[in-house]
Amino acid sequence: MKPIRLSLHAELRRGKRGASRSEVEEAVRLGVREPAKLGKVLCRRNFEYNSVWQGRHFAIKQVAPVIAEEDDEIVVVTVYVFYF
Repeated sequence: MKPIRLSLHAELRRGKRGASRSEVEEAVRLGVREPAKLGKVLCRRNFEYNSVWQGRHFAIKQVAPVIAEEDDEIVVVTVYVFYF
């Protein structure tokens, strides 16, 4: 598979929203893919969380990076994180 590069925006959002770099990479490689705006692809992957985020307990953390496939790499444009 192609190497994965996080844009500066994606790196900042990843940290702010509570996802690790390894979770983002796993979501890109193994997550369920669906079409996103402007020809991009959204990759979703659920992770067992069982922890507290912003004062509330959640069992699942879903990491959902948006990617652009380039000829020689996969560029992560942004990262969404959902807690359940």
